[in-house]
Amino acid sequence: MATTADIKNGVVIEYNNDLYVVIDFQHVKPGKGPAFVRTKLRNVRTGKVLDNTFSAGHKITTARVEQRPHQFIFKDDLGYHFMDLNTFEQVALDEAMVPFADLMKEGQEVTILYHAENETPLTCEIPPFVELTITYTEPGLKGDTATNASKPAIVETGATIQVPLFIGQDEKIKVDTRTYSYAERVK
Repeated sequence: MATTADIKNGVVIEYNNDLYVVIDFQHVKPGKGPAFVRTKLRNVRTGKVLDNTFSAGHKITTARVEQRPHQFIFKDDLGYHFMDLNTFEQVALDEAMVPFADLMKEGQEVTILYHAENETPLTCEIPPFVELTITYTEPGLKGDTATNASKPAIVETGATIQVPLFIGQDEKIKVDTRTYSYAERVK
């Protein structure tokens, strides 16, 4: 058992008979009334995000999870297939268990969370930044850079990302997978 003081980003807790990952939390101490912790929780199985407020000192149950490195191999009708980099065993995950799957390319290294008690895979986490090549984007017009304008670009995985006007086709960019946005140009 833990308390709300132990809540941190990335902690997996048991809540409403399901497992949730803490995405964001904020400890609030209003001038009047008791303190509380405002959280954003993502359901491990469905991927849905819910906002919840715990009163300060509330008892929570943390789940024991292990992070194991895997490599994305391919996608087919059964889901996404990964290979454990330590044991070389293959694991297939449903599409709901792989958030931001359209930013993964074959050979991408990811982390899969496993429930420590029953050895079942819970969710897949991709790195915070991935490098992708732009396959199609409209050419930027000279002189359109007065404001922080952006245009849509399709990357090699098929995802559409908003990029600045100066980015052209066949350029490599770094994409922030947490916000689904352009981060920088790769040299």
